[in-house]
Amino acid sequence: MTRSRPVFPFTALVGQREMQRGLLIAAIDPLVGGVLILGDRGTGKSTAVRALAAVLPPIRAVACAYRCEPRATAGLCERCTGKSRARPAASDVPVPVVDLPLGATEDRILGALDLERLMVSGEKVYEPGLLARANRGFLYIDEVNLLEDHLVDLLIDVAASGENRIERESLSVVHPARFVLVGSGNPEEGELRPQLLDRFGLAVEVRTPQDLDQRVEVVRRREAFERDPEAFCAAHARDEAALRAQLVAARRALDKMVFDDALLRQAAALCQQLGTDGLRGELALMRAAKAAAALDGRRVVTRDHLIEVAPMALRHRLRRDPLDETDSSSRVARAIEQVLGSVAA
Repeated sequence: MTRSRPVFPFTALVGQREMQRGLLIAAIDPLVGGVLILGDRGTGKSTAVRALAAVLPPIRAVACAYRCEPRATAGLCERCTGKSRARPAASDVPVPVVDLPLGATEDRILGALDLERLMVSGEKVYEPGLLARANRGFLYIDEVNLLEDHLVDLLIDVAASGENRIERESLSVVHPARFVLVGSGNPEEGELRPQLLDRFGLAVEVRTPQDLDQRVEVVRRREAFERDPEAFCAAHARDEAALRAQLVAARRALDKMVFDDALLRQAAALCQQLGTDGLRGELALMRAAKAAAALDGRRVVTRDHLIEVAPMALRHRLRRDPLDETDSSSRVARAIEQVLGSVAA
């Protein structure tokens, strides 16, 4: 049995704090709605997603194809919903992080008939796809802005419902498919369709470090990891364990987090000032602020948390203004200064 290669530690990443915070916020509260990572090539986007998977605490799951939650009463697969049978045994398993390659076929994503069993025994058995494997975990799409349109439509439907529903000539299957969608890409290589863009709760920006010391440190750490992965990971094991414990505590505290009406009015006024469509902006903004406060070990969501997460929650929701050539991050920063100075605390 071959040993899997160690993953670069999440706590060893350098100079990409917004990306790290965005991913941790989504891990604490999946209802935030996923993370879109936009930026230059070679800035650690894929590395960060895989590093997050390694640091996440395990989940309790039933031994079925979809890792159903043992105590759940809804959002279960057909096997775990059936009252005539006892559920399979449960155990602690790693949080799934599934890669969706650009060349993946619809059958590979949704699942399809097991053709081998059909030909050998004539039995029609559903073979789960990537969406089934991602249930209760993360679905990662690198270069998401290059994804084919018909696959985008599939993802939008599943992300909205939390279910993968397949209706074909000889196949009728419905199974849970609740996952945190994480996409990464370079905006210069193509824009993301607005329908999918709106499904991401947060959008974080990553840039090539301009600080000389940071650039040197990134190269130094990567070289050390490539030279001796086990030793490098061992050197960061304590930090990884501390972050894992921090995530567990934040998840437990999330439902107890409080914020006052004044802060909610500020969030709504900020979205109104920016002209965001619908109310997803407010929901993502407040959920992200609560998760950020929980991650910091706070009991109360503050104005500082709102200011921190506002660019992540709102920059990708802005309408294009032909009369304003300012980038979206600057527009959000300007609105924060105007609104938080004009709305009563």
